[in-house]
Amino acid sequence: MSNIDFYAVIGAGGYGREVMPLVRQQLASQLAAGKVRLFFVVEGEPSIFKCNEYPVMALSDFKNLPGDKYFTVAIADSKVRERISSLLYDFNCKPFSIFSKNSIVMDNNKFDDGLLLSPFTTITSNVTIGKFFHANIYSYVAHDCQIGNFVTFAPGVKCNGNVIIEDHAYIGTGAVIKQGAADNKLVIGRGAIVGMGSVVTKSVPAYTTVLGNPARVFKNER
Repeated sequence: MSNIDFYAVIGAGGYGREVMPLVRQQLASQLAAGKVRLFFVVEGEPSIFKCNEYPVMALSDFKNLPGDKYFTVAIADSKVRERISSLLYDFNCKPFSIFSKNSIVMDNNKFDDGLLLSPFTTITSNVTIGKFFHANIYSYVAHDCQIGNFVTFAPGVKCNGNVIIEDHAYIGTGAVIKQGAADNKLVIGRGAIVGMGSVVTKSVPAYTTVLGNPARVFKNER
């Protein structure tokens, strides 16, 4: 059995290149001891074989490496994130969460697999977060929020307290979500999209795109 563990950032695009330094930072002591190796991993045959000095490997090759394999999925498309993570679970690869060194995480929070907190992010208290949540730079989640699986926060999202965000929702750069009430939480429905800079003052139905200040329905996919 290999004595080296293999860690993959799935996706070598812009976000993947932002995530890799966070992985390196988090695994600094293991890297210095020669206990881990880092890769970018892509679906299909890679068009390049090195990205920012790290090897780029096909997903099919990564799953066949000896030893323990760990992954994070740095791809914005939540459906792709779900599909790839499911595939890697089937290959007995293990997800890992990333906490930037200057992220703030307060009390009594519950996190599922694959959490990714970019620099300057904050999770306050009594927050529940599902699988493979992405919080990009300068985003925060306030108290008593419930975040579903495969939810994406673009940079600078402000999610105030007592909000429910259901699976696969996408919250655009700089959006603000008004605080709900403990007995009447504001809900962003499954697969909903909140546009860049929008101010959400009331619940958003599933598969609906909202834009503006205050946010209004732009289209509904149902």
